[in-house]
Formats: sequence, C-alpha cells, structure tokens
Amino acid sequence: MSYTCMNCGSTADNSNELCNPANEEMGAVFCTTSTGQVCDEKLAAMEYTCGSCGGVSSDAEHLCNPRKIVHMQTD
Repeated sequence: MSYTCMNCGSTADNSNELCNPANEEMGAVFCTTSTGQVCDEKLAAMEYTCGSCGGVSSDAEHLCNPRKIVHMQTD
C-alpha cells in the first residue's frame, strides 16, 4: 500500500516515513504548504516550490506553478 503525506505530498510504502500520512493518493495541490509544515528529515526531499505562493512538494504535479529547487551542498 502506498501512503501520501497530507502536508507535503511525499509518497512512501511505509507510513512512518511521512510527516502526516494518508493511505490514499492525493489529488489536491500542495500550494501554500510552508516548510514549517514539513518534518525536518523530509525537508531535504522537497524538490519543487510553487512560484506563486512558495508552497513546497516532492512532486511537481502537486503545485500549480512548480519551480525546481536547487539544493546547495554544505561541507
């Protein structure tokens, strides 16, 4: 069974890996989901931000105006 996070749109086979899991695929967009609503350990998995409202998601299709996030590596 696949789970989807109600906060950020990440998906996982194990519900323990998500901030706020639901056992169904979400059809809604995750616009307006702030980084404060995403667990710290999942924040790095956020690959897209909404160019309109700043929401974040791991999948572009969950945002109305997706922009790829460029992650900077720190040493």
